[in-house]
Amino acid sequence: MADEKKTEKDTAKKPARKPAAKKPAAKKPAAKKPAAKKPATKPKAPAGKPAAKKPAAKEAAAKKPAAKKPAAKKAPAKAEAKPKAKPKEPAQRPVVNASARFVRVAPRKARLVADQVRGLPLEDAIPLLRFSTRSAAQDIRKLIESAAANAETNHDLVADDLLIKDIHVDEGPTLRRYRPRALGRATRINKRTSHIAVALTPED
Repeated sequence: MADEKKTEKDTAKKPARKPAAKKPAAKKPAAKKPAAKKPATKPKAPAGKPAAKKPAAKEAAAKKPAAKKPAAKKAPAKAEAKPKAKPKEPAQRPVVNASARFVRVAPRKARLVADQVRGLPLEDAIPLLRFSTRSAAQDIRKLIESAAANAETNHDLVADDLLIKDIHVDEGPTLRRYRPRALGRATRINKRTSHIAVALTPED
């Protein structure tokens, strides 16, 4: 009986070992299946890539010359605009300036004379100043004659063709003097000065 039990145990143990050895054999084919699928996916990707690259290369080649054409058109347009602005410079007329500073006349009195001759031609302004009764007229007349001499000497202009474009009078420093008055007082006397500037230009 003891021998039969041993044989039964041995027989029961032996078949249990065999299926354990078969299990790793069953796993190997399972690992080979994904290896067979990988080459199937690889040819699909290269088959699609060259088809997509050809139209992209053609479109890029077609777009490049189209982008260069407008750039070539803009360059001559800018070059044409520049020469149009140059001919404006010779249209400007020369301006001759002269100034007299620290003239011993009040600015308010000198402005009355300056307003009379502003915008007049020299042929009319000089006789008007020569026969004026105001003391500031003689100082302004000498200044205008000096500006006309500058125009003839430095700019080769004719004095009779000049026009008084602008003349203005600015206030200069004030000299303060004092006069004695009654009961020991002193009153201040302001002796004002002026800065006169004139600009001459040829007539049209």
